[in-house]
Amino acid sequence: MHSLPRFSCLPLLNLKSPIPSHHIKQIHAQLIINGLKEPSFLAKLIENYCFSPSPQNTKYAQLVNKQFDTQSLFLFNTLLRCSQPKVSIITFANWVSKGHLVFDDFTFIFVLGACARSHSLSTLWLGRQIHVKALKFGVMSNLLVETTLIHFYAKNKDILSARRVFDEMTERSSVTWNAIIKGYCSQKERAKECCREALVLFRDMLNDVSGVKPTDTTMVCVLSACSQLGELYSGACIHGFIEKTFFRPENDVFIGTGFVDMYAKCGCINSALCVFRLMRVKNVLTWTAMGTGLAVHGRGEEALELLDAMEGSGVKPNPVTFTSLFSACCHAGLVEQGLHLFHSMGSRFCLKPQIQHYGCIVDLLGRAGHLNEAYDFIIEMPMKPDAILWRSLLSACNVHGDVVMAEKVGKILLRLKPPNSYVDMATTSEDYVALSNVYASAGRWQQVEMVRKKMKLKRVETEPGGSSIQTISNHLDRL
Repeated sequence: MHSLPRFSCLPLLNLKSPIPSHHIKQIHAQLIINGLKEPSFLAKLIENYCFSPSPQNTKYAQLVNKQFDTQSLFLFNTLLRCSQPKVSIITFANWVSKGHLVFDDFTFIFVLGACARSHSLSTLWLGRQIHVKALKFGVMSNLLVETTLIHFYAKNKDILSARRVFDEMTERSSVTWNAIIKGYCSQKERAKECCREALVLFRDMLNDVSGVKPTDTTMVCVLSACSQLGELYSGACIHGFIEKTFFRPENDVFIGTGFVDMYAKCGCINSALCVFRLMRVKNVLTWTAMGTGLAVHGRGEEALELLDAMEGSGVKPNPVTFTSLFSACCHAGLVEQGLHLFHSMGSRFCLKPQIQHYGCIVDLLGRAGHLNEAYDFIIEMPMKPDAILWRSLLSACNVHGDVVMAEKVGKILLRLKPPNSYVDMATTSEDYVALSNVYASAGRWQQVEMVRKKMKLKRVETEPGGSSIQTISNHLDRL
């Protein structure tokens, strides 16, 4: 390779479009040949290696730092910022293990961001250790470090630690408020309670003496909380607040989509349609939210009409869109239309059906009483059917009183992988109960007794059902 004139390869590093891997390596070689060790050049090189992540590119990105300046905190931070989450975490751990204890605010921001994006079970423990180091290095006064820490804890389902960090902050920006509100809205455990707390935090934000203002992200989060709670009154109040202080929801695709989703889930499908029709720009989430709303309200024909309108507007449906449309077909009993739509996923939209789409079709056929067709559909699937599909068919057998098919499906279900967790055991007990109910409906009490004996033999226990109701005093009573 011939040596290029000094700096001749540098403009290539500033290109906005991705640079092919073999070209990056050539630029890397030219930097070595010309002895260019300026951190800004090397940082650009690392960014380009990390832009196309692969084991080889990751290795080269690591070599840039090692080869030129092992003590460069700037390059180290660039590695943390640009690498895949797992690589960033390992890089940080290696740096610490080698005794390099020089960190700055950005180091903690980038590694905590990597921990937030990682799905490893050990991430929460590691993030807590990084939190301790941040306290030792005195960087917890940095607003961005604290906000990133809130985001990290919320993403790892430790909302109490996120709230503790938030409460101890002396200064909060709109990004900080958004992080904690979004964190509460995204919690799957105790979702209702967390969404209520998100709305309380939103009210606190409006009353904050520092004068911090909500952003469009804030509004999308609180609308999500209203949707999950079915809080129509709060959602309508937020609608009025936005129109008075922000901008009309039809001008913002994300806020508009939030209103469509909120009104539909709160039972006001006509209000959802009104906002939807007023929106000037709609993305795939907007169309999907509207389709899902129409499906839940039993307006299947209108939901299917949306697909043509969506395609005509130039927006391509995604797998979630089809899930909502199949749901519309299920609720409206549109068997032929649902099957036609399923087969058009690949031919018309170049989308490969996923297991949840097969589940929707099984549900569609089962509800319509086409049990043999549903059974054949499962058997002919290109992927291995899971227990959820068989459970859906067993439920349909119970509804339509088909004992023969129920026996066949029940035996398949009970032969599946034995339970290895509390959730699996609970679903297995449901399978036994469902099969027992089919026998009971047909008056076959001998088989009912046989199923119950099997449950006792395998120590499968049923959990009693229950419900909850919110009283006027906002107290949740369980029955």
